[in-house]
Amino acid sequence: MTKKKSDIFTRFTSRTGSFLGRPWTFILALFLVVAWGVSGPLFDFSDTWQLVINTSTTVITFLMVFIIQNTQNRDNMAINIKLDVLLEKHKITQKDLIEAEEESDKYLERQKKQLQHKKPN
Repeated sequence: MTKKKSDIFTRFTSRTGSFLGRPWTFILALFLVVAWGVSGPLFDFSDTWQLVINTSTTVITFLMVFIIQNTQNRDNMAINIKLDVLLEKHKITQKDLIEAEEESDKYLERQKKQLQHKKPN
């Protein structure tokens, strides 16, 4: 994929994810589902009536998977870059990180509490 096409997709997924991640979008979706449910008696709960909601939700879910995955991948890359900078600045070695993963849950909880205690309020 060329850089131009990649940039367009990135902008599209960022804007779409931001747009769809708002509370009013959930309210709109909820309203549409309720309207569909209420319209059931008008259509005698026909197969077509059921097919409308099944097809709509399947297509929307299918497309949203790609948008969510793209935004998560970008977020993870950004977080990893930030962590790498912090680790380098504080001279934390790979050995320190590996040892942290092998510590007990109790030890990690104590470390977490110590770090939370040091945070300025």
